Amino acid sequence: MSAKVPATVITGFLGAGKTSMIRHLLETAAGKRLALIINEFGDLGVDGETLRACGLASCAGDDVVELANGCICCTVADDFVPSIEALLARPAPPDHIVIETSGLALPKPLIKAFNWPEIRARVSVDGVIAVVDAEAVAAGRFATDPKAVAAQRAGDDALDHDSPLEELFEDQLACADLVVINKADLLDAAKLDRLGGALAARLRPAVKVLRATHGALGADVLLGLDAAAEDDLDARPSHHDGAGEHDHDDFESFALSLNEVASPGALMDRLHPVVRAHGVLRIKGFAAVAGTDMRLAVQGVGARLHHYYDRDWRADEDRRTHLVVIGHAGLDRAAIAAALAS
Repeated sequence: MSAKVPATVITGFLGAGKTSMIRHLLETAAGKRLALIINEFGDLGVDGETLRACGLASCAGDDVVELANGCICCTVADDFVPSIEALLARPAPPDHIVIETSGLALPKPLIKAFNWPEIRARVSVDGVIAVVDAEAVAAGRFATDPKAVAAQRAGDDALDHDSPLEELFEDQLACADLVVINKADLLDAAKLDRLGGALAARLRPAVKVLRATHGALGADVLLGLDAAAEDDLDARPSHHDGAGEHDHDDFESFALSLNEVASPGALMDRLHPVVRAHGVLRIKGFAAVAGTDMRLAVQGVGARLHHYYDRDWRADEDRRTHLVVIGHAGLDRAAIAAALAS
């Protein structure tokens, strides 16, 4: 283990708080140089850009690698293994690799990839961390917005598995070395205790369950588990062991590039009626706002839209508004584009 670069795999559904947890991990890295592999969904690297914008020495811009060609467990040979090889081949390899999977990724096939001859001798899985949305799991939804997760699935042409959320959730738990109940502030103490007990009953022996708000757990807690998970695959059962391919749901996504907007409120005034009229399930991206040098990050799940300024625009960037729209197949792209451009 000492001769290998450790890697941490972070699983969890869309909206569970994986990116927030990684950002906090970067802030507490204490001089350890981290490399990130982000399995971003959609046409814009929103999660990667969010992490690059943190400006921390523990993770420079070129230490963030985005895999945007589909679910990471379905593109292991094409994307994941070459990305790991490239990181390890650097003159100064990272001290630790952190991998944020798509919410739809099956963890076990990804862990198996660490046994590929090209990388087995040089990297090991330090641990698999499953991030759980406390409120959603307590309510039996497993994800903040199941429809948005379904849209994420349908927008991924490379995805070769299509299982109920509960099965994916059980696979994440079965493979985990640590489970983080995130958004713990949204449940009262009694509900948290019940949820923690229910999760613990489904886990392998010695797997710990921790609570967090906004993913605020440090690197000293999340890294250094020394699990060597690739050597322990038989103890991590999956619903998909030996399973074949499945059909895809009927969703689609597309990207829009628009001019700058007059204000954040003006953009929200455009987005809300479009979401309602066209059944848009998810919107995310960045907007250019007139009169400010800062970039506006936009995130929306259904009718719940959020925005915040994340950083200044760089001189070499195209100062425009770039959004990804996700919804049921048959979206009227022309009408949506016209409404948002007006």
